[in-house]
Amino acid sequence: MTDKKINLGIQYINETTFSRKTIRSLSRHEIIEVSPFKRYPQADKVELPRKWDLDESRIIPLLQNRRSLRKYSSDPVSTSELGFMLWASQGITAQAGKYLFRTAPSGGALYPIETYLSIHRVEGIDPGLYHFDPELFMLERLTKLSVGEQVAAACLNQKFIASSAVTFIWTSIFHRNLNKYRDRGLRYILLDAGHICQNLLLGAEAVGCGGCPVAAFFDDELNSILDIDTEREAALYLASVGKRNV
Repeated sequence: MTDKKINLGIQYINETTFSRKTIRSLSRHEIIEVSPFKRYPQADKVELPRKWDLDESRIIPLLQNRRSLRKYSSDPVSTSELGFMLWASQGITAQAGKYLFRTAPSGGALYPIETYLSIHRVEGIDPGLYHFDPELFMLERLTKLSVGEQVAAACLNQKFIASSAVTFIWTSIFHRNLNKYRDRGLRYILLDAGHICQNLLLGAEAVGCGGCPVAAFFDDELNSILDIDTEREAALYLASVGKRNV
């Protein structure tokens, strides 16, 4: 199989990037109205119960109350709360041979997603850009200055990102997955990012926080903030998290 074939997934990522120049030239297609639900009118129906045999006091409120939150209080997040959210999103839960399984599933247990944190207000942790090491369960400080305003500017100037307590930024090291799954692996990489983000949002709800996922950003600007090698790694997704206004 040729290198060109192997790199189709990366080619897709490269050809769908945003920049401040290219985003202005994008044409808007006519929006075709589509029903949000698909139904089979002639099919037999089976009505499902809305009450379930489980302890509803724990998981149901997390799912019921999760909404994208863009307004945060000025209260800081504690290190305990941050640690729990990192564990919920990417924590290691078991081992089988060389594989370290995590709270979020990953195709082939390859875990191509890396987590970076733009920390603004976390008790006991100085503002700055950090990388999360899930195996050692620790943060690695990459800058000593807050990058919150830069990250917000890179995310199409969405100001709420700079007002969060912490912004999670997820990248992919593509060939950690593509070496096994080739081009189809891009599907799994994007699914991995979605699993991780949802786990984070539920973890945030559990500690009295809220979050907002973000997929719109200027790729070169965000990758530059992270100072990553874009030949092998690129930003895919973000989520800002902060305490709720009471």
